[in-house]
Amino acid sequence: MSKYLNNTLSKISADKLATHTPSAPAPSHLPESMISSVSLLPENKRLILFTRHSLRERSDGNGFASYQLPLTPKGRILAKSWGRWLSGHLPYSLDVDSISSPIGRCIDTAQLMQEGAGLRRDITHQSLLVEPGSLVTEPEIANPVFKEIGVLNFINRFLQGNLEGTKNTYQGGLDILSLFYQNQPQHGHLMLAVSHDTLLSAFLAVMFDVVEIDWNDWPKMMEGVFLWFDDKPFDQASAHFIWRGQVYTRPISSLLDGYRAAGYHPSKLLLPPEVQWT
Repeated sequence: MSKYLNNTLSKISADKLATHTPSAPAPSHLPESMISSVSLLPENKRLILFTRHSLRERSDGNGFASYQLPLTPKGRILAKSWGRWLSGHLPYSLDVDSISSPIGRCIDTAQLMQEGAGLRRDITHQSLLVEPGSLVTEPEIANPVFKEIGVLNFINRFLQGNLEGTKNTYQGGLDILSLFYQNQPQHGHLMLAVSHDTLLSAFLAVMFDVVEIDWNDWPKMMEGVFLWFDDKPFDQASAHFIWRGQVYTRPISSLLDGYRAAGYHPSKLLLPPEVQWT
């Protein structure tokens, strides 16, 4: 997606980041992009790992995955070993509550990552992290379309504003950013936010300001984005994120401007309570 960068989104220069050279091999079946992203992590931020769940049983040919599909045995091992690896190789503590889609494979991923890190913390179920519910306002309209056209077409029509029963594109991204902003851990801590491929792909497309993605952009199982905010009020902050070994920053104000330019009022957004509008 990086080829679509515009002037509201910029890469952070490498000299602003601390580099961490992994000293042990990555867990088996972990997407390669995760270790290249780890090497770019800054120090002492309020870090969030927004990740797709671990390996699950196969979906149907259209990319649909029943809410009942569980993690595979390899997926359970991967989630636990990834949590253990992160705990042992990052200058961050994972000793913080997690947030997750209420779907079983996401909750299990968060729990197993905690166990791998030697922890047992609360996992709060967040409806904003359910696919594609975070994007949908009228399920009776959007859900049949989701089943008819498939997940990739659904996300692209959402990004193009050509899908009835869903939020404005910018609102979809801002609601998730707001959720993360309100649940930031303390400095030097890493919070897990476990979700699904549809939500992660839509969120990244909004952050990159693109209106179409393809399967090459689609997040793999157990692939995620590291994210943190400036220590500023929400509407004055930038969201910094690392995706597939590249570091970017996006001013939240640019997303809010896009939302307002589309003719929407900020009162519909799930913004932090300190954000005031005139």
